[in-house]
Amino acid sequence: MYFDTDTYRLIRHSLEKPVYKEKLRVRSYQPAGPDDPVFVELKKKYKSVVYKRRLVLPEAQVMKCFEHGKPLPIHSQIGEEIAYFWDYYETLHPTVFLTYEREAYYALDGSDFRVTFDENILYREEDISLGSKIYGTPILGENQTLMEIKTSGGIPLWMSETLTKNTLFKTSFSKYGTAYQQMMDEKVQRGVQYA
Repeated sequence: MYFDTDTYRLIRHSLEKPVYKEKLRVRSYQPAGPDDPVFVELKKKYKSVVYKRRLVLPEAQVMKCFEHGKPLPIHSQIGEEIAYFWDYYETLHPTVFLTYEREAYYALDGSDFRVTFDENILYREEDISLGSKIYGTPILGENQTLMEIKTSGGIPLWMSETLTKNTLFKTSFSKYGTAYQQMMDEKVQRGVQYA
C-alpha cells in the first residue's frame, strides 16, 4: 500500500529521476487482519543506493494512526523519520495497492546478495486494504517477470557472466511508477482532468 499526496507529488518527483527520492508504504507478505503485523517502510534512494527503514506494528494500529494523522506509537529514530515525513507532505493517504507473487533467492556464502523474481504484478486505486482479495490491473505484459538483483557490494562473477551470456542489462523500473503512469494514461483516454 503506497501513500502519496492529493497531487501524487511523491511519485511524480520520483519519475523525474532526482538524486534523492523517497516513498512511504505499508507492506504485508500475506493478507493482513487488524491484529496481524505489517511493515511501515520509508524507502529512500540517494545516488542509486536504496535505504529502507521500517517498523513492525499491528495493521489496525498503523491504519488508525495514519487515518487520524497521528504519529506511530514507537519512539525511535525510524519512528521520528516517518512522523517527520508524514508532517512534511501533509496530505498523505493510501493511493495505490500493489500486489505480486515473489520468488526470492539469497546467497549461502554469508553475503547479502539476493535475487527476486516478481510475477503477476497488479495495482488498483480502490479497495486499498491489506486484508482485501488479490485483484487489479497488470503492469507487466503476458509472460513477463521482473528480476531484481539486490546487493550492497559487487555482483558475483558467476552472476555477471550469466547476465552477459543472456544479454540482460541493468534498467530502472518502479512498480508504483509504472502503475501511476498507467493510471494517468487511462484517465487521459477517458478525458478525465487531473493535476
